[in-house]
Amino acid sequence: MPMPELNRRAFGLGGVAAAGAALLPASARGADLPLRPITEGVAPISREERLARIARAQGLMRRFGFGAILVEAGASLDYFTGIQWHRSERLTAALIPAEGEPVVVTPFFEAPSVRETLAIPADVRTWEEDEDPLKLVAGALRDRNAAGRPLGIEETVRYFAIDALQKVRPGISIRNAAPVVRGCRMVKTPAELALMKKATEATIAAYRHTYPRIEKGMTPADIGAIMNGATRALGGSPEFALVLLGEASAYPHGSGKPQQVREGEVVLMDCGCTVEGYQSDVSRTFVFGEASAEQRKVWDQVHRGQRIAFAAARVGAPAGSVDDAVRRQYQAWGYGPRYKLPGTSHRTGHGIGMEGHEPVNLVHGETTPLAPGMCFSDEPGIYIPGKFGIRLEDCFYMTPSGPRWFSTPPPSIDRPFD
Repeated sequence: MPMPELNRRAFGLGGVAAAGAALLPASARGADLPLRPITEGVAPISREERLARIARAQGLMRRFGFGAILVEAGASLDYFTGIQWHRSERLTAALIPAEGEPVVVTPFFEAPSVRETLAIPADVRTWEEDEDPLKLVAGALRDRNAAGRPLGIEETVRYFAIDALQKVRPGISIRNAAPVVRGCRMVKTPAELALMKKATEATIAAYRHTYPRIEKGMTPADIGAIMNGATRALGGSPEFALVLLGEASAYPHGSGKPQQVREGEVVLMDCGCTVEGYQSDVSRTFVFGEASAEQRKVWDQVHRGQRIAFAAARVGAPAGSVDDAVRRQYQAWGYGPRYKLPGTSHRTGHGIGMEGHEPVNLVHGETTPLAPGMCFSDEPGIYIPGKFGIRLEDCFYMTPSGPRWFSTPPPSIDRPFD
C-alpha cells in the first residue's frame, strides 16, 4: 500500500529522512550499514522481451479491432519501449500500431535524452515548441494505415492530449485501450517475476536490518531513514517507507500528528523498493515491548485473513471473490460489516508490477478471472480507530496450480521477520 502524497511526513524520505538519520547513533545510519548489494547480476528486461510485448499488444489490437494505441510517458511507455521519461506539459508518447513499427513523439530538444533508454526499433518524430504534437500522432495514424479504425487510449493518458487529438482529427473513434495494455501488463513473464522476487528479497533484508535498531523515542522519519538506507545498501531503490506508530496505525495511510516509539504500542511499517523497474510491497506490524492480549488477538486475525485470501486465490476465480472470502470471516468475528470500522476499510489487495498499484484489485465486485502470471498484494488489515491497526502485507503471483508467495507471512507478532 504505497504512499499518498498527502502523508509524506509519515515517511523517511527526502530532507526528513536526512534529518532523522542525523539523530541516529552511527551504527544505525545508512552510511555505516554492514550490508552488501544483493541485486548484482540481475537481468533487466531484454530487447527481445519488449519486442514480444509489442507483438502481443498488436495481436490484441487486431482481436479487439483497434488500429493503434496511444501510450504516454510512464510505466506503460517503459513497459513497451524501454523509454524512462517523466510527464510534463510537453507530450512524450508512443503510438503503437496494429501493424508496423511504433512511432515515438517527443519535443525536439528532448529527443537525444529520450533515445537513451529507447530499447526497441521505433520511428522517433519530434515537434518544436510552437508546434502541436498531436498533429504528429495524427500523421502516424495515417502512415500506419490505422486512421480508419478506433484508437485505443491507455487509461492514464491525460485529457489534454485526447482533447487536442480530437481537434486535429474531428470524428476520430477513441476507445479505452485497457483490453490491450492490461492484457499485456497484468500477466507477468518469468523475467518480470524474477525482478519482483529480488525486490522483495531486498525489502525483507532491509526490514531484518531495521527491526533490531528501532529504539524508544524514535520517530517515523528516524525509522524510515534506517529502512531506506538499508534498502539502498542492498541494491534496491526505495519507493516508500511508511511508518505508523501507536494510534496512527489505525489509519491505513497514517496521520500528520507527532509520533514516537513507545513501550507497548504498535509499530506498523509498509515499505517497498524497485529493482530494474519492478516493485515490492511488504507490510509488517509488531509491538515495541510486550504486546497486549488485544493486540495479539487482532494480529492473529489478520494473519488468518492473509491465509484465507491466499487459499481463495485460484485460477479462474473472480478477483473479487478473494476479498469476499476474507470479509465473510471478518464479519463473523464481529468486524464491519463491509468497510465499516472497526474492520477492514480498504480492499484485500491490489495488482503490482512496474507500479505499486496496478489493475486489477482484489476487491468486491471485480469480475476479472485470476490467471497464471497475475501478481497481487495480500493485506487484509484490521483497524480500530482510537487504538491501533494491524496490517500484514505479502505479495503473491498466480501459477497454473495456484498462488505462490513472493514473501512468506511471518509466524507471530513476536517473530515478525522470520
